[in-house]
Amino acid sequence: MPVIPLPFAADHPVFPGHFPGHPIVPGVLLLEWAQAAIEAQLGQRVRALAEAKFHSPATPADVLELDFDIGATSVRFEIRSAARKIASGRFPLPPPVVA
Repeated sequence: MPVIPLPFAADHPVFPGHFPGHPIVPGVLLLEWAQAAIEAQLGQRVRALAEAKFHSPATPADVLELDFDIGATSVRFEIRSAARKIASGRFPLPPPVVA
């Protein structure tokens, strides 16, 4: 699996409201970052998210990495902070273009 960092600013504007006093990275933001990183690595867009699971909250102090595996029809991914799994899921790949 390729492993790439998912950098984000600890002062991201989402943190004061999610959740005040105990900030965590919103799940939708994790998925958006994963999708953007995978698409950049593949050089193509993926299809809508097929599945996602959130295992552990990520805080502004966490250093996040994205691991992903490209299959014939989809890309499976995991977001981790060190050995702790944060989220996982799958993006379907578009069907191949037949000439």
